[in-house]
Amino acid sequence: MDRTDLLPSTECSCSARRVGNVLVVEEGQRCYRFACNTCPYVHNITRKVNNRKYPKLKEVDDVLGGSAAWENVDSTAEPCPKCEHPRAYFMQIQTRSADEPMTTFYKCCSLQCGHRWRD
Repeated sequence: MDRTDLLPSTECSCSARRVGNVLVVEEGQRCYRFACNTCPYVHNITRKVNNRKYPKLKEVDDVLGGSAAWENVDSTAEPCPKCEHPRAYFMQIQTRSADEPMTTFYKCCSLQCGHRWRD
């Protein structure tokens, strides 16, 4: 049996949406359609389909390991640009390729300020 002879089904028998299979777009006899490469599922496209998903951006603190990342870090004589406190905690992380220098992240030692910046 040829796939072009099948009538559109209402549900993919291999549950493509649940197992992560991608439905491909192919040209049918009268219109374009979605088709599953695993089972004979086809669905005619009768109107414009537009669906965009954007990834949820993480906070910078989450990427750096959260508040636990700042436990047991060293401090240095780096003045805070916000409150001018004379010391700041720091940590260095490789954020770019290995041939680039490490990025230094700072956090103000003042409990009232806690400003964070990078060098």
